[in-house]
Amino acid sequence: MFVELAQRVTTVFWSIWKHRNLIVWGNATETSATVAEHARNMVGDWQLANAPAILASDAHQQHALTPEVETSTMTQHVASSWQHPLPGRYKCNINAAFSSHSNRTGIGICVRDSEGTFVLAKTVTYPFIVPVDVGEALGLHSAVQWLSEMQFDSVDFETDSKLTVDAFLSNRNDTSEFGSIISSCRSLFSSFFSNSRVEFVRRQANAVAHALAREVTLLASLVVCYDIPNCIESLIINEIL
Repeated sequence: MFVELAQRVTTVFWSIWKHRNLIVWGNATETSATVAEHARNMVGDWQLANAPAILASDAHQQHALTPEVETSTMTQHVASSWQHPLPGRYKCNINAAFSSHSNRTGIGICVRDSEGTFVLAKTVTYPFIVPVDVGEALGLHSAVQWLSEMQFDSVDFETDSKLTVDAFLSNRNDTSEFGSIISSCRSLFSSFFSNSRVEFVRRQANAVAHALAREVTLLASLVVCYDIPNCIESLIINEIL
């Protein structure tokens, strides 16, 4: 109990310190919810890294044995590596990256099938930096809108922003910029997807989308990739094995 409390206090202090540095050195700000999310994720990642490996394996096996897939539900297992979707389904990983050097926000989206085979990828860039929570919400919105236009369904949308997933699943009324984007995500999702879901995953399980998002901060426009981009080729191959 004492060790867990010390971990939480330490990560909160670290997140506040990082928030202060963003203001002083990067002229950027984060919401208090984003600062708290950073702290929660750090504690969760530490606990996951120190938990027996069999726990993640057992959780994934339990999920794989469950035949039902509910729309707009989040799986409770937290895997430490990318997991194949069930047969007949797609997995869409999403991430946002922020570059103070180039003053850009990048979004990476990657779609793979149940064999782990690359299907499509898309990158979106904004010529300015947005708050972290807004950037992550824009990532989900970009993915949902793009795949709805391409008439995909049976998609597991995955992001490592728990704040985004919790807001998407909560249906609470939020008039902020973040809340407005999430509300639009819900509207698109309910209109175009009948057998899909939005899930939270650890950052280790979202490495491909993270690499894409970092790469796109160097680009000037959106790109749709029909072949595997060089920046994620080795990651995808390793995750298939």
